[in-house]
Amino acid sequence: MALQFTSVEMRTRALFCFMFLLAAPLHGSATRLSMENLEVKKHLNSLNKPPLKSIKSPDGDIIDCVHMSHQPAFDHPLLKNHTIQMRPNYHPEGLFRDKKVGKNVEGSKPITQLWHENGRCPEGTIPIRRTKKEDLLRASSIKSYGKKNHRSVPKPKSADPEPDLINQSGHQHAIAYVEGDKYYGAKATINVWDPKIQQSNEFSLSQIWILGGSFASDLNSIEAGWQVSPDLYGDSNTRLFTYWTSDSYQATGCYNLLCSGFIQINNEIAMGASIYPISDYHSSQYDISILVWKDPKEGNWWMQFGGEYVLGYWPGYLFSYLADSASMIEWGGEVVNSESDGQHTTTQMGSGHFPEEGFGKASYFRNVQVVDDSNNLRPPKDIDTFTEQSNCYSVQLGKNNEWGNFFYYGGPGRNPNCP
Repeated sequence: MALQFTSVEMRTRALFCFMFLLAAPLHGSATRLSMENLEVKKHLNSLNKPPLKSIKSPDGDIIDCVHMSHQPAFDHPLLKNHTIQMRPNYHPEGLFRDKKVGKNVEGSKPITQLWHENGRCPEGTIPIRRTKKEDLLRASSIKSYGKKNHRSVPKPKSADPEPDLINQSGHQHAIAYVEGDKYYGAKATINVWDPKIQQSNEFSLSQIWILGGSFASDLNSIEAGWQVSPDLYGDSNTRLFTYWTSDSYQATGCYNLLCSGFIQINNEIAMGASIYPISDYHSSQYDISILVWKDPKEGNWWMQFGGEYVLGYWPGYLFSYLADSASMIEWGGEVVNSESDGQHTTTQMGSGHFPEEGFGKASYFRNVQVVDDSNNLRPPKDIDTFTEQSNCYSVQLGKNNEWGNFFYYGGPGRNPNCP
């Protein structure tokens, strides 16, 4: 017997089918959104370890005090059974000659981190800046969060064989460097500023690079300094940072503790946290001292902040070339120039002023040193400079008894001579 439908029933069925067809794509996008949320949640859980205590910083950061043995480093397959080295076997000789580390140059208030105003982490824990959902969502992908772009290291000799190598990547630099020897560390005292960033996908940083290998696919790099990066942190604060890679920024490494690798032992300094206070133009100047060196006995690369904070280490077996030594050391500034409006960016490097303006106005690196094969800190030999466009950002070397080897660097980016 054939079924018969009234015209009202027919219209109702047709309307139901139409609504079902409309809803199908919406259901698909909802499923994708749900999958993305699940991926974000999973990544946050892997980064944010259960804290014993949490501290709300005045700048909005949450600092989690995580048990040292539960830190992200131990997610790395090579570190599963790693025994934490609680102190370096050796410090470089001549380390404590610079008495002004971590203070302004008149010797007054020491530099600290903003979160210290609201508490400290107990012994046996390390402070980790909590990653928030919005941090991940600002990244181009969850996988790329906390990672630098490929080819973001200045390659001084590239001006000859590959003149467009660095400009193609959108990164610009003003650096001093040494090469041609075996290096086992580097040190400098770096002036701290808050450069203005034109747009959120650009950054400005000042750092030390410890480099080994070629600039192709196998570059090893350990980096430390300060940076302003709205995309990474969600604000324009000046922050302490580290970075590492063993394959030229392709698959390995990250900023701070945003992946496994760096093992932190210090409970007072948080990677990625805001530095306070910072320098003012033609006023008080503040600087931080950073030392990175290879422990001759264990082969780990250690980092020290200021005169007293030994922060932790990168295990030597994370690297290939740096398992032995570095072949180049670089000190200086880097910015991203995205040329979004067809012109050079106005993102500042350092103080945003050219080196010629000098102390109190231009940014500087002072007491620049390398660690030699006898674990001695010494002045670098044959130090040279490099910048892609000196009309936008430049660098100027100097030397005197008080500051040893030093240089002023930086600039405003776009200006009448840098269109």
